[in-house]
Amino acid sequence: MSRFAPIPLGVLFDTHAERRQPTEFHLSRPFDIAPHGGTQHDIGALAALVRAVAGWLHAAGARPGNRVAIVKPNHWDYVLLACAAARLGAIPAMVSGRLAPDVLRIVLDRLASVLVTTAPILESGDRVGVDLAGLAKQVLTLDAPAPGAVHVADLGEVDAPAARPRSAHEPMIITHTSGTTGAPKLVVHSADTIMGHLGRTESIRWPLVSMRRGDTVATAIAFPHMRIIPWTTGTLRLGPRKALLVAGPEPDVAAGLFAAHPPTYLEALPNTYLLWDRLTEPPDGRPTVFSDVRLYVSTFDAMHPPTVRRFLHASRRRLPVWLQGWGQSETGPLTFRLLTRRALAKPGERNPTTRDVGRPIPFFTGLRAVDPQTMATVRRGKPGVVLVRTRGRCLDYVGEENRWQHKADGEWWNTGDVAVRMPTGKFRLLDREVDVIPGASCVELEDILADRLPEVLEAVIIGVPGQLPMPVLCTDDGQLDDGRWARATRDLPRLAAPVVLGWDDIPRTGTGKVRRPELRDRLGGAASTFGTGQWT
Repeated sequence: MSRFAPIPLGVLFDTHAERRQPTEFHLSRPFDIAPHGGTQHDIGALAALVRAVAGWLHAAGARPGNRVAIVKPNHWDYVLLACAAARLGAIPAMVSGRLAPDVLRIVLDRLASVLVTTAPILESGDRVGVDLAGLAKQVLTLDAPAPGAVHVADLGEVDAPAARPRSAHEPMIITHTSGTTGAPKLVVHSADTIMGHLGRTESIRWPLVSMRRGDTVATAIAFPHMRIIPWTTGTLRLGPRKALLVAGPEPDVAAGLFAAHPPTYLEALPNTYLLWDRLTEPPDGRPTVFSDVRLYVSTFDAMHPPTVRRFLHASRRRLPVWLQGWGQSETGPLTFRLLTRRALAKPGERNPTTRDVGRPIPFFTGLRAVDPQTMATVRRGKPGVVLVRTRGRCLDYVGEENRWQHKADGEWWNTGDVAVRMPTGKFRLLDREVDVIPGASCVELEDILADRLPEVLEAVIIGVPGQLPMPVLCTDDGQLDDGRWARATRDLPRLAAPVVLGWDDIPRTGTGKVRRPELRDRLGGAASTFGTGQWT
């Protein structure tokens, strides 16, 4: 395939403004960087906003080569702030505002950065004795004055200097992993890796799964995550009619925006889909706000079959499709699989179809499963740790270069995921290596339980050496009928008695993933695991 020339992040919006990119951008709430700017923007307004923010950052002291940490509430203006920093030749680092202050301390200490944040985030650190402002050379607050910081309102009228984008092979942006097993890793990408390769997968007009010019595309994800950069790149290149940016998971907010602008292409975090579940069955029997969706996308974590099934049936399209992606922040997408109503027609199956994550993306990724001790390729049908070969591999981990080296093996990268390559060439995902249990798959068991017990919102299986696997189930009322549990597990491997918790009792990352080590600690489980965890 011909080379895809990436547009530097710092001039991304300027370039598409010059090309008269046609998309209308609609927000669930105004940007934090433009609280009085309304909820509808075109490409020209967005490009002007990036230039204005670049002026703020320059006035606050950001210079070429500096790292600019962005820590704020979840919204798409993470991307605009990142573009503004990159325009100066600085390296933006998008950091979730949902990280606990003690974790933020680790992250910001590694970045030694200019910090763009909000007064409440700085105050949250002060309350627990963490001086977040003291971890950066300069601090800029977006919303209100704070000790040790410059507020944007105090900068006055400032002009942005001329754009100074970095070379395509140099570090361009830093994002972080979910942090399910500890402090998040800070992942470094260049224009070549994240835009020239990963953004390219979003910019090809693939049959069925690419954005179309007549689409109304919507996204409700964690905007500081790496995923939003390829999404933005693809959206700007493909030019759908409308783009909806949903800044929070609240069902009423999504329902109002989607009623005004019915989406045809929708991506959300797995747990956001769970929270939107009640929108799939309106009490008055009217069409749902998802009735025009032709394509659902989920890429951040495993989705349970009943959730996929309900959303596919909420669409009134003849053949709506669910795109299930498997990937990592370090590599971008590895495989994808399309699910239909027919593929999910039989609830409660022993081998859920959602665990089949498809084949490597043609022309973009190569995968193989290896023995974790010898690193030799295992035969098809046998579990192994998955290695990936891709031009989208990240450049490094900030402050953890040895950890990056340990996962790199020449042109291959150790994902730390365990999967089986089936005779058809498809991959069946089993578990993270650190979470494995002998003779079974935690992820598969979780899918089965969620499918057979509709009252279960979340199912987590924790392996503890010397004990039966521990099932942790989340229900609305914290209750579960013993008889229903017995019937649901009659053909499954032996499990310990279930622990039933409420939704808010499950510790999660900024992208909604369960923090299994923390959950294990809360339940008094042993620290040891069956897996080594050496590739986390």
